[in-house]
Amino acid sequence: MAEYIANAVQSVALNTPILFNASIPCNSGCVFHEDESGIFILKGKTNNCFARYQVTFNGNIAIPEDGEITPIALAIAVNGEPRLTSRAIFTPQAVDEYGNITSTALITVPKGCCFSMSIRYVDATTDDATIEPTTLINVQNANLVINRIA
Repeated sequence: MAEYIANAVQSVALNTPILFNASIPCNSGCVFHEDESGIFILKGKTNNCFARYQVTFNGNIAIPEDGEITPIALAIAVNGEPRLTSRAIFTPQAVDEYGNITSTALITVPKGCCFSMSIRYVDATTDDATIEPTTLINVQNANLVINRIA
């Protein structure tokens, strides 16, 4: 198990990852991360056909004071592609109003391969082209736990 955190408020642009600056790292070498980075490497280090990870993110998100009120969302991205089933959406009633979101995904990495993983600010309304997402959101108390489960 590994845990990564970023407690301070950070501005995150659309389609970019949250940065994590502190950790209780994975001692088995299955997860690699550099502090102040948003990219994690999950290794398919196994004697079986695949390695499986359970990834859980929890954090608080808000629209900055100069932003427009729209739904906002974070998603777990694998190899740069957001998993829309992991998208956690919050619609604040005012700017600078934080809401807590949680998202979980299972990621299967084939033996001998490596996948990159991140938590990204994504468009919350991909099915409604009339709503423009705000360009920046604030993220605070970001917490990411990665468990190797198989």
